[in-house]
Amino acid sequence: MIVNLGPQHPSTHGVFRMVVVLDGETIVDLKPVFGYLHRNHEKIGERCTWLQIMPFTDRLDYISSMSNNFGYALAVERLMGIKPPERAEYIRVMMAELTRIVSHLVSIGFLLNDLGAYFTPVLYALEERELILDIFEAVSGSRMMCNYFRFGGVARDLPEGVLEKVKDLVFERLPRKIDELDRYLTRNEIVRVRTEGVGVLTAEQAIALSATGPVLRASGVPYDIRRADPYSIYDRFEFDVAVRYHGDVYDRYLLRLDEIRQSIRILKQVLKDLPEGPVQVGKPQWQVRVPAGESYGRVEGPKGELGYYIVSNGKPNPWRYHVRAPSFINLTSLAQMARGGKVADVVVILGSIDIVLGEVDR
Repeated sequence: MIVNLGPQHPSTHGVFRMVVVLDGETIVDLKPVFGYLHRNHEKIGERCTWLQIMPFTDRLDYISSMSNNFGYALAVERLMGIKPPERAEYIRVMMAELTRIVSHLVSIGFLLNDLGAYFTPVLYALEERELILDIFEAVSGSRMMCNYFRFGGVARDLPEGVLEKVKDLVFERLPRKIDELDRYLTRNEIVRVRTEGVGVLTAEQAIALSATGPVLRASGVPYDIRRADPYSIYDRFEFDVAVRYHGDVYDRYLLRLDEIRQSIRILKQVLKDLPEGPVQVGKPQWQVRVPAGESYGRVEGPKGELGYYIVSNGKPNPWRYHVRAPSFINLTSLAQMARGGKVADVVVILGSIDIVLGEVDR
């Protein structure tokens, strides 16, 4: 029997369809069908000026706009041959790690929704997320579409009082709240029965399917771009690459908890060493000159490797602009994870990959 799950269904995390071939309740095969949200992101980008693309990147993974900005800024800065001032580098890392915490909190909360714990756990997770979005709003003027990074720095310095709020979150509130979330969920019998041994992806399969981020590391591969190919100032910070070894839904959940704790560890070092000084190279510019050439900038986004390939011919807009979106690549693992499982587990497996359709379809 063939069953279509989606495209219009809340469990599909957006407009997305799964064509599932069933033998009774057992999944024989699964085909992901996407493209319903395709909006020509890359070709529109090639019509924009270099700076006009920055707010456009916000719309890819709309939960992680700061990380989206980061990767694109790195790609353009490599072509321009510029480097941000020290204070800007620290602020960038601060925003990127706060973004990782936001994304993982959303992922964990909605995974519990997919398991049937309808909206109580996710509201606890979203409470912490809202406090971080207060920080984003203070520095950028927007809670989600932040458009905060600039070539050679960030748009503006931290406003008065923001640093104190970040310190309170990082040193006091977040560690306590993450421990609470861990205590409520991790040993819950229903969570374990529904997730352990479900949606397994082995290390070999994850590598063959080019998975990155939490999906890859939960399969036992300790690959993190912040360590493998350090960018910005990540080589200065002490943190562990979180890794789990069973490759199932439960390990993907645990790994995101581990990564939140590592992000808090990095943030403590950022707050301790944050220097004074300018936050941008030179004067703010509305139009930049990007020399002819090509470059690839990538970051370890919350969902995996987010990369931007750009080609410049010296004109005010890119000749080619391409995005390597982790949600799109990781989604190719869905069929492998689902085969042999029960149809009731498909929604949970999809939730554990943690996709955002904005960057799947682009």
